[in-house]
Amino acid sequence: MPTLPDFRLETHFEKWEFKARYHMTASDAESLSLRDLLAMATPQERESFEGMWLGYTETYGAPDLRETIATTYQRQTADDVLCFAGASEGIFAANNVILDQDSHAIVVTPNYQSHETLPLAICDATGVPLDPDDNWSLDIDRIKAAIRPNTRLVTINFPHNPTGAILPLDRYLALVDLCRTHGIYILHDEIFNGLGPSDATHLPFVADIYERGLSLGVMSKSYGLPGLRIGWIACQDHEVLSKMERMKHYLSICNSGPSERLAQIALTHRAALLQRNCQIVDENLPKWDAFFARHPDLFDWHRPDGACMGFPRYKGPEGAQEFCRALVEDSGVLFLPSAIYSSDLGPTPTDRFRLGFGRKGLDEGLAALEAHVMKSKPN
Repeated sequence: MPTLPDFRLETHFEKWEFKARYHMTASDAESLSLRDLLAMATPQERESFEGMWLGYTETYGAPDLRETIATTYQRQTADDVLCFAGASEGIFAANNVILDQDSHAIVVTPNYQSHETLPLAICDATGVPLDPDDNWSLDIDRIKAAIRPNTRLVTINFPHNPTGAILPLDRYLALVDLCRTHGIYILHDEIFNGLGPSDATHLPFVADIYERGLSLGVMSKSYGLPGLRIGWIACQDHEVLSKMERMKHYLSICNSGPSERLAQIALTHRAALLQRNCQIVDENLPKWDAFFARHPDLFDWHRPDGACMGFPRYKGPEGAQEFCRALVEDSGVLFLPSAIYSSDLGPTPTDRFRLGFGRKGLDEGLAALEAHVMKSKPN
């Protein structure tokens, strides 16, 4: 197995996530306490958590949890779901099962780093950039041009990290048709599906509309429960699921039993949980709109379609990287500079940063950001 490079996002967070006073770049919704999550549970659900046996769990995931996950889709059953210890384990397993050294993969950029690092560690890969001048949309003709006879996998991510863009439905369906014609798998990172402004229109899950679609889900982002470390892949191709399950034997083996019980509770009450999280987005987005309206000389802001993050352009002379460094060191406000999303597959924007709006308590961080910006402006 080749040595993987440092994970830029995680090394940045390792340094700053728990030291910065204002975490303004989070990609997850506001978390619940264990007490608050259990308060949502019925007496029977609470007893299933408190009275559980702390032994090994099934590698595929608890049957009732998989059944509940399947209800979040239109066409899936428990047999179509394989659970993982978070989404990253699912990304690792999917790439290592679908790809080999003779394969070719296509990845949209910018993207979460493992979506390109893992294919590149296995085989050749081609990056297809999203277009910032077209609402970060995907040119399907560029995907078509990148396909080779040995292309096995296309990886996409909508709502998109870091821009929050949602691909127009017609382009999404055109991509599925294109991959169906060539027998190519689609790994769709859908971990932000359901999260965003209350009026957002989300795409159908790829596992529901494509026989070679892999839908990646997790409790971390839309549900705001990353501490549970419960993720999954839904897929109609049971041979791929079986191979990933065997790959999991070398990874986590099985999920945390208490986390499975808590995820079951959360997903049973998913409508209330998503409504809560989308309301936080609805409250926070206008505050960002107003901030950027006050500083058009320094920032270009495009309101995201979904998720809880955006990717504005910084126009100051020192550049986005230096702006983010000075901001966290001098004022305690943490953003992700776009260098975190640099790619070995082609150019990515260097003049942007990722911000978040899915958590409560935005006002204090915004005030610190405003003070920093005003202090740095010439008189």
